Amino acid sequence: MKVLITGADGFIGSHLTEALVKSGYEVRAFVLYNSFSSWGWLDHVSRSVRENLDVFAGDIRDPNGVRTAMKDCDAVLHLAALIAIPYSYHSPDTYIDTNVKGTLNVLQAARDLGVKRLIHTSTSEVYGTARFVPITEEHPLQGQSPYSASKIGADQLAYSFYASFNLPLVIARPFNTYGPRQSARAVIPTIITQVANGQRQIKLGAVSPTRDFNFVKDTVAGFIAALENNGGLGEVINFGSNFEISIGDTVQLIAEVMNKEIEIVTDEARLRPENSEVERLWADNSKAKQLLNWQPAYGGREGFKRGLTETADWFLNPANLAAYKADRYNI
Repeated sequence: MKVLITGADGFIGSHLTEALVKSGYEVRAFVLYNSFSSWGWLDHVSRSVRENLDVFAGDIRDPNGVRTAMKDCDAVLHLAALIAIPYSYHSPDTYIDTNVKGTLNVLQAARDLGVKRLIHTSTSEVYGTARFVPITEEHPLQGQSPYSASKIGADQLAYSFYASFNLPLVIARPFNTYGPRQSARAVIPTIITQVANGQRQIKLGAVSPTRDFNFVKDTVAGFIAALENNGGLGEVINFGSNFEISIGDTVQLIAEVMNKEIEIVTDEARLRPENSEVERLWADNSKAKQLLNWQPAYGGREGFKRGLTETADWFLNPANLAAYKADRYNI
């Protein structure tokens, strides 16, 4: 099977690209065009993986580029998106162009080219603050940030192409994925990079919200299950660990893993607007188990601790840590 992965140069996309190449798939990696000829995180994967990649540099906002990249592909895993919530307050227009119009480009090309399976990437942020827990796929959608609103729009567009044109797609909805290579704008790398650089007063925003953190290996396994399983067409499927933990408790668990004593300092610049903060996320993952036979290998507190250990070990490698600007707030 020949697959196209959009956003292959990013955090989750690079891990997914590696896994599919190693599993014997023919992979075309769609990376964001830039004048540096950078393939993002794909520049850091093993040579054996890079040598087996067909890399296409383009822009998801360009319909012609998307269509060209998709030619001759049997399946598409659509991960390309703008994801930083704070930046969406600053530049919401770019989120509509990338997340909504970019998704439309993917959907129209997939329909016209007869793609056999499309996995569209959603996010748990579309649920907003939980009205009930654990959160099932029937939970109401609440656009509490421009980012989440753009992803709701993209999800609805994807479903409309299934309902209207029988486009064979699955909407994968990962909860808070973490792991090696994650951007420092996310909370776990924010904590780990500050600690790894010798800081003991850790600057954070709100620490009371809870999250359902999903290790990147589990998220990748979910995408592959959605790709390889015939079930789930037209369905939204949560990928989460079914374990809820507060940001404050996550800090303490990271301190335990890294064997450091740390103190949390509130940085006003990192706080979301009051009505925009998602206070609680906790995934019900029973649908993924039922339809795709997927379940997290890093579930529960002990699984989370193992995932944090692997993540911290990666960041503690000086070559990896050097790629991060821990002394700055990344929006």
